[in-house]
Formats: sequence, structure tokens, C-alpha cells
Amino acid sequence: MTKILVDGVEVDVPPEFTLLQACEEAGAEVPRFCYHERLSIAGNCRMCLVEVKGGPPKPQASCAMAVKDLRPGPAGAPPEVFTKSPMVKKAREGVMEFLLVNHPLDCPICDQGGECDLQDQALAFGGDSSRFIENKRAVENKYIGPLVKTEMTRCIHCTRCVRFTAEVAGTGEMGAIGRGEDMEITTYLQSAMSSELQGNVADLCPVGALLPKPQNFRARPWEYQKTESVDVQDALGSAIRVDTRGREVIRILPRVNDAVNEEWISDKTRQVVDGLARQRLDRPFIRESGRLRPASWQEALGAVAAKAKSTAGAKMGALVGDLAALEEIFALKLLAEKLGILHLDCRQDGSRVDPSFGRASYLFNATVAGIEDADALLIVGSNPRKEAPVLNARIRKRWLKGGFNISLVGERADLTYDYQYLGAGPDSLLQFIQREQEPAKKRLVLIGQGALARPDGDAILALAAQAAQRRGGISEGWNGFSVLHAAASRVGALDLGFVPGRGGLPAHEFVKRGALDLVFNLGADEIEIEPGAFVVYIGSHGDRGAHRADVILPGSAYTEKSGLFVNTEGRVQVASRAAFPPGEAREDWAIFRALSGALGDALPFDSLTQLRKALFERHPHLQRLDAIESGDAGSIAKLAQHSAVAMKDPFVSIIADFYLTNPIARASAVMAECSALAQSRLRQAAE
Repeated sequence: MTKILVDGVEVDVPPEFTLLQACEEAGAEVPRFCYHERLSIAGNCRMCLVEVKGGPPKPQASCAMAVKDLRPGPAGAPPEVFTKSPMVKKAREGVMEFLLVNHPLDCPICDQGGECDLQDQALAFGGDSSRFIENKRAVENKYIGPLVKTEMTRCIHCTRCVRFTAEVAGTGEMGAIGRGEDMEITTYLQSAMSSELQGNVADLCPVGALLPKPQNFRARPWEYQKTESVDVQDALGSAIRVDTRGREVIRILPRVNDAVNEEWISDKTRQVVDGLARQRLDRPFIRESGRLRPASWQEALGAVAAKAKSTAGAKMGALVGDLAALEEIFALKLLAEKLGILHLDCRQDGSRVDPSFGRASYLFNATVAGIEDADALLIVGSNPRKEAPVLNARIRKRWLKGGFNISLVGERADLTYDYQYLGAGPDSLLQFIQREQEPAKKRLVLIGQGALARPDGDAILALAAQAAQRRGGISEGWNGFSVLHAAASRVGALDLGFVPGRGGLPAHEFVKRGALDLVFNLGADEIEIEPGAFVVYIGSHGDRGAHRADVILPGSAYTEKSGLFVNTEGRVQVASRAAFPPGEAREDWAIFRALSGALGDALPFDSLTQLRKALFERHPHLQRLDAIESGDAGSIAKLAQHSAVAMKDPFVSIIADFYLTNPIARASAVMAECSALAQSRLRQAAE
């Protein structure tokens, strides 16, 4: 550690700290535009100027100078830095004056107004007048896709967006052309960006040059009601903030969570907003003569109760979809126990993960933050860029540091980092296990659902466990066996044991014609239930599941209820209610409580608090919020001994279209436009 004086305050900081970081450690405020904690240092806005005692007789850019570069004072005294001296004040006013030379006076009509770094810093650190009277330059707006709107006349060339696309997103699609007054930020050919993380450039932009296009002119920042929540578009559980105005969700922004998503979110997470209001189920429906007609809650619950009472438990089943919270899954399980239902499943994609193998067999045991500790990576049957774009960015971050060998078994894909391609199927995985080579010390074995959602998924799971055991994935203090889920509800449902009981059928079997007479479908829209069964659909959107239903009981979307979710690494998180469900729709757990009442045997809770108390009594680890209950690494050894025969078919990613993976996304016009662009890009590449 190195001692340094900042405005007379002594602090101990690492020598590799920048002066800006040291000043913040001492509690001094240093303005900046180009500097960002998660991007490389550019040093081109010059707003973070400070005075260094004993240094050059001019202000220094604090973001580009390290503490170790300072000379000590007389007799070994700590070096001194000043952030409020007259020299610094004058320098910052001059820099701000230059920044505003060409910046338009757009504040009254700019969507960034009210949360604009330039506004705030011009007030705090700028002068009260300008000496420049020349005409301001004008820059033509660029088309960079359907998610980000450009007003490039406002651009101050901080290059945050350029560095983000090059370093975090890994596409390098943005850059600067021209010099001096002719410099412009662009995608060169004015084409749409292809990254699944492109919306983050709007958050990074310190001015109103890059803005979220779907929210253009929708509301002002001070009109929003802000609610902290978690994302359910994938199984990562990114920390988000849901901004609402009245009953309407207007936008979704990321929150900082270094253990999960840092401060990035995927484009689907950010812009699925319009899908929350479209194709909603806002009243119960009953199918009569092949057509769905509106019904009252009493009538709909009565129809379900009558069918359930006339059906044996052995001929009933229950399905859980990808967006369900723990509370409604638990309520459905309790209802299934009362009805004697054995055919339960949360794996509508046919995944072969099972709680009987132990909790470590279906968790991302290395943890998301643990990716940065790994020294090698084996990807099996997964495309992380499509299945969890933010996690893929974390892998790229580790790869950029070097000393990180990545191997892939499965479909070839552009993952934004280099990898060694081993082959397409189980044979290649077996060859990797048997290869004579020095194993890594901390190998991460990432198994995707493309390897597990197939008839031989249990065999592939066993092979992956063998790869972890023999090639450095399991060692003292390290469990690199990591399953990457694609469904937000999957880990929580597995924790609750929502899988077939003894004698029960898995989902891909009990949905077949003639297998069952009654199926409770909790938001499972990615599986086809063949004709024959009476289907009760509990969900929020009029998607595939609702089209097949005989009775529809309208539920809530994830922004309209308070619910617990367990992410792919086993972290328990809370999604808070930001809005209310439309019309007569209700929270899903309350629907099951009402249904049990109609059956004459009410579930033992009347409120969400009582339900959670019962949930925590059965599963105590779920009450430890934002904590990970680690699985037993010993179960990986048992899994490796599991006998099963793998097929030779190549692995195929479970996600064909990143933008249309669930009912909310398929209801979104913005996601439909993004999907059309992506498909067009694929066709052009094929040609």
C-alpha cells in the first residue's frame, strides 16, 4: 500500500490505483466523462484534472496517472494531490467551455435531461458564460439498430461506446472516423449492431447522444417510480431496476451487482418492456364448442374443480414453465400433493437434470464471479452468447486477461473470444477426457441444455462429470462442474423437487395423446400438449399454452408480483412488484389458493407471508437471500459413475432465436424487429 495526501486527507491505496481512484478513496469528488471503472482508460475528456504537488506546473489527468508514478515529498513525505485548488478550478472550467462549444442547447427536448452527466457537471464545475460565438457544428444521425437512437450532434467523443463494443461486447462495431471537428462516432457502414448487449451503450453515454430508442419521448426521469428487481429472461438473474409510470412499465435498467451481472444486462432484458402490455390475459376463459369464451372467476374455478374431482390422481399432471417464481411452484406442488398427482415436471425442454443426483449436479458450481478465477474452460453443448449474454461477457473478460484456454464441444459459433474446437458431439467429449495431457488446475466445465435436453442427457451429464474429475475441474477449494440453465425457474423448481415422483412420467411423455386426462400448466409455453387431456393454463400471455387450454386462469408477469427466483448458480434473489396485473388477472399463488378452496381442501396459507413461511420450513436454504447454498462436490464423483450410453448425434443449441424465447418476448414488437434483423443477417452470411 502507498500513502498519499488528497486535499490534506491521508489515505493508503494500492500503488496501481489511478489518482482518480485514490481521490475517491479519500472522499474527494472528481468529475469525469470518458473514464469508466469497467472500461480501459482513454484519457481524452480531460475533465478529471487535478493538481499534483511537485509535479509538472500544469493540471494532470487523474484517470491516466497511477499513484506509483508520483514522487514523494521532501524527506520522504507522502505525495500530495489537490482537487479543489484554483488551478484545478480554472482548468475544469476551461475544459467544460470547450465541451460545450458544439453541444446543442437541447436540454428541454432531450430524453437525457434530468439524468445527464453533462448537465450536472456543467453546473458543478463549469463557468457561467462562454467566449465562443462561432456557429455550432452539426452531425448527421446514424442508424445503428432498432434499440439505440442517435443524436450525434450532442456527442462529446468520450468513446465509452467504442470501448464497450470492443472490450465487453467483443464485436468492435463502433469507432471514430475523421479528425478534429470532423470526428464522428459511427458503425462505419451505418448498419445495425449485432451484439446482444448493445443497449448498454445508452447507459454508458454521459450525454444524450445515444438513447434507448423504444423509450424515446415516453417520460421524464422524475416521473418514474423505481423498483429494484431481478431479470427472468435467462437463468443468470441479473439485477435490474424497473421504472414505471402509473400502472405501466416504461423501461428496465441494470443495477450494479458484481457477483452476477456487474452492471450490464442483455438487450432482451432491457427492451422486452412492450411485451409486458401486449397479448395479455386479463380475464378467465372457458373453452366451449372449440372456442374460448370469457367467464367469471367463480365459473372458471368451478369448471376446473369439477374436472379435478372426476379425475383420478394417476391421470393428472402438472407442468411448470420457465418464468415461474418459487411461490407459485410451491403452491402448485402442495396442490398436487393434495390431489395425489405423481406426474410433475419443470423440465419442459426435456432436460435430464435431476435432484436425485444431488444439488451440485444442476448448479453452476464455479459461480459467475468464479469464472475470473478459472484457468481453463470447456464448453459442452452450449452457446453462452445466446443463452446468457452477460455471462458470456464475463467469460470474455477472463479471456482478455490471458492464460485462459477455452475448448468447445458442440455447434460452432461466434462467441466473441477464441476457442479450440474439439468436435460436435459426445465422441469428441470422450476423446477430450481420454486425452493424455497436463490437466488444468482450475478448469471450468460448462454444460449447456443443448447437451442435456436430449434422450441421452443423463449420459452426457455423467461424461461432463468425468471431464471435470479427470481434467482439473474438481480440486481442493474448487468445483468447476457448472450447468448453465436457460430458464429462470429451473433451479428453484429442482430445489423444490418438482420432478416426477415414483411411478410418475416426465413432461415429454405425459403430454402425449392419451397419457393423462387433466394437466395443470403453469406458464409452460415451449412444449406441445397433444389433444386428449383437459388443460388448465395459468399464465400471463395469450401464447402457445393459452391456445391449447380448456380453461385459462390469468396470472401475473414477473414485474407484477413479488417472487423468489434461484439463478443458475443457486443464488436466491427477490423480484419485487413494480406494477399490477391487468383486469381480473391475479398473482399465481393466489390462484392456486382459490382453486384449492373450490376443491374443498384449502391450502394452508392465506397470504404471501404465510406461504413463504411454509416454503422456508420445508426448504430452509431458500430464506438466505442473495446467498448460495453450495452443492456437495462429492455428488459429482457419484454422477461420474452413472452408467448410461450416449448417442453420437451432435449437440444443438436449445435457442434458435435469442429474441423470441418466451411469451413476453414473443409479444414484443421491438423483439420481433430485432429477430427479423438477426435472421436477415444469418441469411446474408449463408449467401
